[in-house]
Amino acid sequence: MKYLFSFFAIIFIAVSAGLLAHDDSGYVLFGRGYNTLEMSLSLFLVLLILSYIFGYLLVRFIYRSWGMPDKLKQWRVSQQSNKARKSSLQGLINLSQGQWKKAERQLTRAVKYSDMPLLNYLSAAKAAQKLDSPERRDHYLSLAHKSMPDADFSVKLTQAELQFAHGQNEQALATLVHLHSLSPKHTHIMVLLSKLYQQLNSWEDLRKLLPELQKNKVYNNKELLELEKQTYKALLEDAKWNSDANKLQLLWQKLSRDLKKDTQLIEIYCHKLIQLKLNDEAELIIRNVLKKEWQPELVKLYGLVKSSQVEKQLTFAESLSRDHDNHPLLLLTLGRLCMYNDLWGKARAYLEASIGNKELPETYKELGLLMEYLNEPQLAAEYFKKGLFLN
Repeated sequence: MKYLFSFFAIIFIAVSAGLLAHDDSGYVLFGRGYNTLEMSLSLFLVLLILSYIFGYLLVRFIYRSWGMPDKLKQWRVSQQSNKARKSSLQGLINLSQGQWKKAERQLTRAVKYSDMPLLNYLSAAKAAQKLDSPERRDHYLSLAHKSMPDADFSVKLTQAELQFAHGQNEQALATLVHLHSLSPKHTHIMVLLSKLYQQLNSWEDLRKLLPELQKNKVYNNKELLELEKQTYKALLEDAKWNSDANKLQLLWQKLSRDLKKDTQLIEIYCHKLIQLKLNDEAELIIRNVLKKEWQPELVKLYGLVKSSQVEKQLTFAESLSRDHDNHPLLLLTLGRLCMYNDLWGKARAYLEASIGNKELPETYKELGLLMEYLNEPQLAAEYFKKGLFLN
């Protein structure tokens, strides 16, 4: 529409000029010294317009010619940038498809003219990692840092992930601890740290991290509880508690209420207490659990506790037989507790009843010890032999 109006305007001006020239063409006279030049006004106007158009085109041509090298350079850079973008995209596609060698080649070839060299270098580092070349990986990470120094945190995080994936746990730990100090609430760093502590069996460090994992909701409640259980289980099993009752008890106090109800953790803790001769504490813990629910493994462990009140201990164990009178582990425990109370005949009856329900190596061992005490060596040897065959 714009061009149509212009076209009609030009025609209107031309027709008007023609009509004016037809009525009175006029003239233009140029003189210099004795020389003169005369022409019609119409011709002069035409020449003037043509001169203006020619001058405009000439100036425009010169201007464009002057800026041609820069525009050519910009065009070349634009072409190279487009080519780099396509190469980078194809490199990322190959990286996602597991074609590591192609991906590394395309990503590094395109990096010079890439809009985001940081992304190229980080992706190339991942490809080099898959090609089992940690030297090239670290080289690309160094170039990534140089390409964008402000992105040091992202580069370091990628480095830690790659080190962890490559089994370079000590290096990954150093990097992650540094990053954690810079960004204590970064959930991904805490996830990596928790996994790394598990691999390194660094359970005390993981225990210290647990409150942060809970506070920042890094894991859901079920996952966090399982991680806590795994951590405290490993800590309780540590041999360093075998001679330090105070530290063992302090560690137990740090457990959450839910974990203190966990049968497996109770069993481990009470085993340690028995080894440290803290039988009364172990007996109280196990008794309180068994009052609420039947736990066969704790029933068995209860028979290894020799408290200061073995008579009451036996009475409580016998109360359990009302609902579980034929359970082999309960009968084994009752036999042991009768031996602690010097009830030899009753102990023998319980142990033999236990074997009648299920033959267990521990039961045969206890019977062998009992027969030795009762001065029946032949029968003791027979029981010991049967127990060995069951192991």
